[in-house]
Amino acid sequence: MEIVYVYTKKREEFGRQCNFTDRTAESLVDIPVDESLKESFIERNPCESAIQCAPEMSEHEVNTERFETQSRGINHVEGGWPKDINPAEVEQTMRFRKKVEKDEVYIQAIQQLGSVMEHTIKQNNAVDIYEEYFDDMTEDGSVEPPSAKTINVFRDPNEHKRSAANISWYPDNAQKLAVAYSILEFQRSPPGMCMDSYIWDVESPNKPDMTLKPISPLVCIEYNPKDPHCLVGGQYNGQLAFWDTRKGSQPIEVSAISNSHSDPLYKCIFLTSKTGTECFTTSTDGQVLWWDIRKMAEPTETLILDLNKGDKPTLGGISLEYESTMPTKFMVGTEQGIVLSCNRKAKTPADRIVANFSGHYGPVYALQRNPFFPKNFLTVGDWTARIWSEDLRESSIMWTKFHRSYLTDGCWSPARPAVFFTSRMDGCLDVWDYMFKQNDPTLSLQVCDEALNCLRIQDSGSLLACGSHSGNVTLLELSQSLSQQQRNEKASVTQIFERETKREKILESRYREMKLKERAKSQQEERSPEEDGENPEELVAEADKNFWFTVEQEKIGIEKKEKAAEQ
Repeated sequence: MEIVYVYTKKREEFGRQCNFTDRTAESLVDIPVDESLKESFIERNPCESAIQCAPEMSEHEVNTERFETQSRGINHVEGGWPKDINPAEVEQTMRFRKKVEKDEVYIQAIQQLGSVMEHTIKQNNAVDIYEEYFDDMTEDGSVEPPSAKTINVFRDPNEHKRSAANISWYPDNAQKLAVAYSILEFQRSPPGMCMDSYIWDVESPNKPDMTLKPISPLVCIEYNPKDPHCLVGGQYNGQLAFWDTRKGSQPIEVSAISNSHSDPLYKCIFLTSKTGTECFTTSTDGQVLWWDIRKMAEPTETLILDLNKGDKPTLGGISLEYESTMPTKFMVGTEQGIVLSCNRKAKTPADRIVANFSGHYGPVYALQRNPFFPKNFLTVGDWTARIWSEDLRESSIMWTKFHRSYLTDGCWSPARPAVFFTSRMDGCLDVWDYMFKQNDPTLSLQVCDEALNCLRIQDSGSLLACGSHSGNVTLLELSQSLSQQQRNEKASVTQIFERETKREKILESRYREMKLKERAKSQQEERSPEEDGENPEELVAEADKNFWFTVEQEKIGIEKKEKAAEQ
C-alpha cells in the first residue's frame, strides 16, 4: 500500500521561509491490523540491543586535482612610437627624437627629473647600502643542529610504478636531475610496462622536463661532466645508450648487443680524457668494458673479473669507482662482497687486478673514494657501511653498526670530509658525521615508508636526491652544519684516519703473531717422542713405577686410619 500526502502552497509563496505554528494533533493515515501477518513472525524474548553513546562518524578522503604548470616565454620588442613612425627606419626615428628634444614640455620634465636624480646619486655615493661589514668573518655551522628538509618530490607519472634505479645531477648547476626507472626484480615486469626515463627540473615536479626513450629499461644513467647536453644510460638488456638532449628523446647511438654486457648494466662512469667521450661500464656478467661514445659498435677494452687470472669471469660487478686525480686506477665492487683495486695500464691483462678487499657478506652496492682523502674509500653492502684504507687489505679501518634492515646505497659529502650518507630498505636516510659521533648516525630521516634504492648528492653538498622503490624521488636540502666545512675539520679527519689505520695495523700484526705461535705449538705437539730423543719403553716403565708407588702410598694411608679408629 502506497501512502501519499500532498502539501499544496500558492505560487507566490515559493521561496519564502517556513513559518511553523502550533496546532492540534491530526490523524493522517489509519492502517488496520492484519492478523494473517502474525503467523509469519516469532516473538523474540529476551531482546538484546547494543547502544553506543558516541556519535556515528565516517571518514572520507579527497584528493585534489594536481595543478600542472608550464613555462612560457615572451619576447619584448621596441615600442611606444607613433603610428606614422616606422621603428625600422633610422632616419624617421632620428627625426622624431630631435623633434621631441626641442619640445618645451620635454625640456622642463628633464630639468625636474635631473635635480631629483642628482640628489639620489649623491646619496648613493655617500652611503653604500650594499656594503658588507663582516666579510672576513666565517659562519660557524657547527652551532646549528644537523637537519634536512624536503623541497620537492618527483613521482613516476606512469600507471605501473617502477623503481628509481639511479640518479644523476646536471653538471653545471643544481637545475636538473636525470632519473633511471626500471623494475629489477626478475620476471616482475608487467606486460606493456613503460620503458621511459625522465629528466626533471628541480623547480617543476609536476611534469618531466624531458623524456628519454630507451629500447630497454634504464638501470643506470650518467651525465657527461664536460658536456651537460650528453648523457649515457645502462640498459636492462646490457646495452649502453647515448643521448644528446638537443636532438630529442631517442638515443643517438646504442652499443651492439653482441658486443655489450649479457646482464643488466649496473654502473657507468665517464673518464677524464682530452675528448671527454670515454666511459667504462660493469655488469654482473663479470666484465668491465671501456667505450668511446663516438663509436659504440664495440668496446675499446675489456677486463675479465677473475681473481685466479683466468679467461672466465668468477665475480660479478655491481659498482664502480674512478678518481680523476688517478686516471689509471679504478675500483670495482662485486656481488660477492669483494672490492677489486685495478690498474688499467698494467703490463699484462692478468696484472690489472692489483688487490682485493673482502669484508661484506653481500653485494657491494656503493663504492666511492673520499673526495678529500682518495686513499680512503667507502663501501656499502649487507647491513653495514665500511671505510677502508689502501694500505690495509685484511680489514676496514672503520665501520658502522649492523642495522636491522639492509643498506642499499651510500656516498660521501663533497663539502665535508667527515660526512657520508647511507640509505636503507626501511626508507630511512642516515647521515654520519664522524666529527660528531662515530657509533650512531648524526641524523636519521624517515624519507618514505618503502625501500630507498639510490641516492645522489649534488656537487655543492647542500642538495640530496633519494629514489624509492615506487619511483618517487625526494629532494632534500641539508642544513649548513652538514654542507659547510667546519674549522680544522680536514686536519681532524686526517688524524682520525691515521689513528684508525695505525690501530688496525697493530691488531693485524698481533693477529699474525698469535697465528704463528699457535702453528708452532701445534707442530711441537705433533712431533713424536722419538724425535725428542726419548725411549718409549723407558717412559712406559717409569709411568708404571709411578702408578704402583701411588697405590702403595694409598694403602699405607688407609691402614693408618683403620688402626687409629680401633684405638
